[in-house]
Amino acid sequence: MTSTRSRRFATYSTSVIAVILLTVIGAAAPAQADSIRDREYWLDDYGIRDAWAVTRGAGVTIAVIDTGVDGSHPDLAGAVVGGTDFSTFGSSNGQTPVGSDDSSHGTMVASLAAGRGRGSAGVIGAAPAASILAISLGFTETTGPNSDDQIADAVRWAVDNGADVINMSLTRNTLEWPTSWDDAFLYAMQHDVVVVAAAGNRGSGTTQVGAPATMPGVLTVGGVDRTGSASFDASAQGITIGVSAPSEQLVGATPGGGYVLWDGTSGATPLVSGIVALVRAAHPGLSAANVIQRIVSTAKPAGVDGVDPIYGYGLVDAAAAVSANVESVTANPMGDLSEWIRINRRATAETPQTETLPPEPVPTAEAVPESSGSSPLGTLLPTVGQLRDVGIPLLLFTVFGVSFVLVLLAGVRQYVAARRKE
Repeated sequence: MTSTRSRRFATYSTSVIAVILLTVIGAAAPAQADSIRDREYWLDDYGIRDAWAVTRGAGVTIAVIDTGVDGSHPDLAGAVVGGTDFSTFGSSNGQTPVGSDDSSHGTMVASLAAGRGRGSAGVIGAAPAASILAISLGFTETTGPNSDDQIADAVRWAVDNGADVINMSLTRNTLEWPTSWDDAFLYAMQHDVVVVAAAGNRGSGTTQVGAPATMPGVLTVGGVDRTGSASFDASAQGITIGVSAPSEQLVGATPGGGYVLWDGTSGATPLVSGIVALVRAAHPGLSAANVIQRIVSTAKPAGVDGVDPIYGYGLVDAAAAVSANVESVTANPMGDLSEWIRINRRATAETPQTETLPPEPVPTAEAVPESSGSSPLGTLLPTVGQLRDVGIPLLLFTVFGVSFVLVLLAGVRQYVAARRKE
């Protein structure tokens, strides 16, 4: 499959920007059902299977904001507990895949987050006991609501309908986002919902991380290959990445009971969303900020020390995130969206009003502070301003007048002396 570029555009004051879906890179090759489980190398390599000894995510709900989720797929049987459609083309429960190019995308994503599998076969997600809210959007339709508005509405709906985690395997392909997202994403964060977003794929045209992955407070997921090295085509890099997860040689369920092999941070993101669900199930009283803290602080370091623009805090480790001793925090380690809004939106909140002020009164000698050059003796001596404005011109006039008189007297004396000699 190729990158799916929206034909619905979000208009800004000076630019027109498309919303695109993070899809697979290259052709999606069918996989045999009896080999599906064996392909899920991340279950052991990233501690997911070990984390299941503690919890499988029961009681946690993951909202998949995407192209819709086919809940009739055998590997998703019983997983989808609700949903809706914002595209106006899908079904009211969000389970009819929409989009002419890649309608299977949402089903693939949901299977990696909370697929049930079928015994030892089929796709099993990172949190196989978690529930799914299927929310379908119209990324590729020529009519219908604006994509930006659909996303804002979808985030709010997810919060209002019980989502604990919101998975967003999509990008605007720009650093910026509309102001409608300010309110929607802040609404999610204020209601203690963890938002997980994909960094994007260089191979699909995303050369830099784009919104919503650039938004403060969002847990952004970068992609790595099977060896744990940063993926060149199946990921983008940027300073907002929180953790990295597998984005190559992935397998996913497709509508109608099928499977595909695929690459992209669209797949890495639901793996992390599933791990977030495991943490929320294991620590039900934990705030969203502390859930994210568990994810990032237990990640296996990769790249340079500290937070790396390629790997973020490192490679996600499900077992450690669920079981390790982690100090609590009071602030979201991925940033504060409300503070960002306060600083960056205030300039455009309202147009400042100008007002013509009357001339400032000229201060008297007593009123001028010493720092303005006044005499410390107050009115007994002239101030610097008085010397400048009055004293100096008067002095020059006096000197000129005296000189003129002296010259005139000298001339008179010479005249009188000359007359006497006659």
